[in-house]
Amino acid sequence: MPLNRRKFLEKSAVTGAGVALAGAVSAPGAQAAEAKRGAKRYAFTVLGTTDLHGNVFNWDYFTDKEFDDKDHNDVGLAKVSTLVNRVRAEKGRRNTLLIDAGDTIQGTQLSYYYAKVDPITAKGGPVHPMAQAMNAMGYDAAALGNHEFNYGIPVLRKFEQQCRFPLLGANALDAKTLRPAFAPYSMHRLRTPHGRDVKVAVLGLTNPGIAIWDKANVQGKMTFPGLEEQAAKWVPKLRSMGADVVIVSAHSGSSGTSSYGDQLPYIENAAALVAEQVPGIDAILVGHAHTEIPEYFVTNKKTGKRVVLSEPLKWGQRLTLFDFELVFEKGCWKVEKVGAKVLNSNTVEEDPKITQLLADEHEKVVAYVNQVIGTNAAEMTSAEAPYKDVPIIDLINHIQADTVKQALAGTEHAALPVLSQAACFSRSARIPAGEVTIRDVAGLYVFENTLEARLMTGAQMKAYLEFSANYFVQTAPDAVVDPAKLTNANGTPDYNYDVVSGLSYEIDIAKPAGSRVSGVTFEGQPLADDAKFVFAVNNYRANGGGNFPHVAAAQLVWSNSDEIRNTMIAWVKAKGSIDPAAFAGVDWKLTRNGTPVF
Repeated sequence: MPLNRRKFLEKSAVTGAGVALAGAVSAPGAQAAEAKRGAKRYAFTVLGTTDLHGNVFNWDYFTDKEFDDKDHNDVGLAKVSTLVNRVRAEKGRRNTLLIDAGDTIQGTQLSYYYAKVDPITAKGGPVHPMAQAMNAMGYDAAALGNHEFNYGIPVLRKFEQQCRFPLLGANALDAKTLRPAFAPYSMHRLRTPHGRDVKVAVLGLTNPGIAIWDKANVQGKMTFPGLEEQAAKWVPKLRSMGADVVIVSAHSGSSGTSSYGDQLPYIENAAALVAEQVPGIDAILVGHAHTEIPEYFVTNKKTGKRVVLSEPLKWGQRLTLFDFELVFEKGCWKVEKVGAKVLNSNTVEEDPKITQLLADEHEKVVAYVNQVIGTNAAEMTSAEAPYKDVPIIDLINHIQADTVKQALAGTEHAALPVLSQAACFSRSARIPAGEVTIRDVAGLYVFENTLEARLMTGAQMKAYLEFSANYFVQTAPDAVVDPAKLTNANGTPDYNYDVVSGLSYEIDIAKPAGSRVSGVTFEGQPLADDAKFVFAVNNYRANGGGNFPHVAAAQLVWSNSDEIRNTMIAWVKAKGSIDPAAFAGVDWKLTRNGTPVF
């Protein structure tokens, strides 16, 4: 039976500034590795998740059915819980720790609902489903992800209170005091059969890009220095406190790259750099990049020691296992061997304990997203949006431009023409003909971006379009065009290819990147470099996400805190109907030497 709608938790006591001690634990004799040549040995396992993004159930709220993708992955903490239970049964519950590397409370309509519709911050409000599930699973610690800040600091703080484990962020500092705004680390004791506990420190590091991506929520309140700098500060402290093992939970990929170019002096994807530069780390749970890294070794430059990294994909599709083997030498425990692997959640059923715990919340959200809010004259889909001008992307731009025009009415900028940018956030988005529901509209804009208006010139818009065109793979004039191989050049994700409405232009995919855009016109005339526009743009892009030129430095003339998909839902509700004929048109196309590709 599901519990009552309102479930209240007592915040567990956390001892000291950033020290959470796991309770003293006892281990059956079979838990330790077999003693060899009389040496005392002990083995334990750290299980890791990352980028759960509000997934509890193996369910897609945007399609209103079980989740599936081309690789037949499954998602959700209910699946992960079954894997965790199996590992604990095999290794011994007291020989395991369960940690996470961030991006927990944003990403699905389940997480949106409890941030905005029935918010956890309301007086007597609900307990967040992710806190309920993670508490029930017995998480020991979780690092902060950048998306933890999407709904503002009050929602994050309330979530923190509801968790029975610490949220860690050694490089999330109070802007005034420059002291940690969250617990930097947690310390855990594992009792061995040999009389001497193993002390395991978990250091949490988050992403410096928060300062850009969630500027409106954190500016003047928190600052986010680099991972390498803060790891170098904290790891020696943890060792001096007697940590036998140091694990870093880092919401940061391993590639060493940054989507925001040189706007910040800190690397976005710095996990491998931390392993390479900071001595004293045994393993790093990697997050943020949404990639699968079962086991990856990085050699520390100062010590020559190999540090193991692992990233368990995203959304609960994988579970990382770090297996540690320790030996007791000269009065202390030493890591003799450590390896990593990932388990696939599609190999198990959902844990009924978790699904029953949150069945009520799930049903409420399913009912919410299936509310009818209007009608649509003709079906629209995003299947071809990455390489064709399609009405469903025009709808986003139409609503954004309309919203900005209304907001600027009566201001000094009211007379300026409004351009708008949008990207294909999901290739499976569909708005059917006939009745339109909240999930139809929300599924078109799957991120919690908000809307801004910036001042841009014609020359800046040309540079913006040229940068966006890097998304396409250079294709010779006489080569066969395969849409499946035409996009995502150099790993550019779909959400970093922007379509701009209000201008007409061509992209020549036969030409090299940097010289593709031509024929840019505004209202039928060649676009003048000194022309002035208001540019409707999402906050991710406006704050430097994707490293597009000019927009981050452009003057801000308006912004709001409402998610764009909420704005779209409200727009459809207010209009009552959608008619693509009223806003759709072909403003851009792909060409080769002037000949249209499609």
